[in-house]
Amino acid sequence: MLLYIHIPFCDSKCSYCAFNSYVDKFHLKKSYMQALLVQLHFELQHFNVTKGSIETLFIGGGTPSTVSPELYEPLFQLLRPYLRESAEITSEANPNSATKEWLQGMYDLGVNRISFGVQSFNEKKLKLLNRAHTPQMAKEALSHAAKVGYKNLSLDLIYATLGDTKELLHNDIQEAFSLPINHLSAYALTIEEGTAFEKKPQMAKEQLELTEWIFQTIQKKGFEQYEISNFGSYRSQHNLGYWEYKDYIGLGAGAVGKLHNKRFYPNPDIESYITKPLKIRIEELSEEDMRIEKIFLGFRSAVGVEKNLLNDEEKIKAAILEDEKKVIFKEGKFYNPNYLLADELALFLST
Repeated sequence: MLLYIHIPFCDSKCSYCAFNSYVDKFHLKKSYMQALLVQLHFELQHFNVTKGSIETLFIGGGTPSTVSPELYEPLFQLLRPYLRESAEITSEANPNSATKEWLQGMYDLGVNRISFGVQSFNEKKLKLLNRAHTPQMAKEALSHAAKVGYKNLSLDLIYATLGDTKELLHNDIQEAFSLPINHLSAYALTIEEGTAFEKKPQMAKEQLELTEWIFQTIQKKGFEQYEISNFGSYRSQHNLGYWEYKDYIGLGAGAVGKLHNKRFYPNPDIESYITKPLKIRIEELSEEDMRIEKIFLGFRSAVGVEKNLLNDEEKIKAAILEDEKKVIFKEGKFYNPNYLLADELALFLST
């Protein structure tokens, strides 16, 4: 069982961000965190969560580091008996708001992994993306986290942005690996509806050759790619849980939960969520929906695709892909050696 908590507060809205987040709702922090507690009480019963059965907890956003550790404390008090002793507990953070005090406070609560939204170490690019931090803030935040005692540290980089050059991206990767990280996420900039970049599609400019070079460069540094956007000497157990199709509780406005063949969507509007945290929309998935999702997730990650998931026609197509060395068959699963082809492989099988 996984648990995701969504924190929708941000001190600035990034130009590319389509996540459910707000820059003008800080006055609602306390009441929002109280609403999370109400939903958590409910979900622990709803999901029939037993003591020690939550494998991972991920606090995402938005910007979790805009909320003080004191406001998280009631959630952790309730959760402690349900968390595995070895649970991976991650919080996202932005360099400008992840102060020494915040990092120490979250560590004291039990957080043992921080994922920093760095995006770039180039000042001009950070301004273009409307990031609220400088390259120096990012370096200092990672250094502070290591000194506090965090052993598992990750950072995000964004590529395929207008103005990206091999030299700029090489410098970003070099800077990242000069810091005490054991995980790195590299995301291609995509233009999403409702973002500041929506009317500027030219801002995203992915070049396949450059993407392949980025992936190779990161792997040469010793970080294994285990999903299309994720690399590390450490693999995020929470991420893997999603790709393995485990059940997960989704707490908060804009979060998503899954139990067996049902998905749960709390109200994305923050005020409505605070008023009615248990007003949750339910989506029912068919067996075929789930089967197709497992195929897509398996090909875009190190999880792979179980042979017995495939029907007879798909098995024939999978054998063709194996002959062409597009997939590798091992111990009952098909694995994709080139994640950039993940969706094409899944579509070839299912159409």
